Amino acid sequence: MQLQNGDLLFVTAKETGLSGAINNVTQKHKAASFDHIGILKKNGRKMFVLHAAPKGGSQKQSLKDFMEDQKKDQQNVVVYRLKPEYQKSIPDAIEKANSMLGKPYNFNYILDEGSYYCSDFVERAFRDDHIFTLEPMTFIDPKTGRINAFWEDFYTKKNLKVPEGEPGCNPNGLAGSEKLERVGDL
Repeated sequence: MQLQNGDLLFVTAKETGLSGAINNVTQKHKAASFDHIGILKKNGRKMFVLHAAPKGGSQKQSLKDFMEDQKKDQQNVVVYRLKPEYQKSIPDAIEKANSMLGKPYNFNYILDEGSYYCSDFVERAFRDDHIFTLEPMTFIDPKTGRINAFWEDFYTKKNLKVPEGEPGCNPNGLAGSEKLERVGDL
């Protein structure tokens, strides 16, 4: 597969821990189940991933190291690409993503100007061209109709209320955008 500047690299979700908890309340399609996302930046023959991760915050990581991290966690990477009519927004999005590097990771998953979580980082990079939309976040377990126990405990430990209904985004929601097409697996 020929990777292109601005390709979006989605990482498949695990079934347990934080990854499983994210997926449990956000998975929209059985075929798409993701817990992380980054933007591919090509610089000549070198390839990098611009992303926000718990380890390292908002960063520029070599594609090789990014892939090794996912393999260590037994997760796969699926490539999505903006449809041709939206590709003109890639240069500005990469410039914006570069300007956000060095910020800490947002461990609260509540929108904040000083820190970012992965899908927040990508949504903001493309925000000026309205590629993605913020949606009311949900932490409700579809099986029970109640706030998922993981998230209840997660926010209680932080002395925060679960941000149910607050604006946000997640990898599964971004993958569902009509402006993207799935290219294949890396």
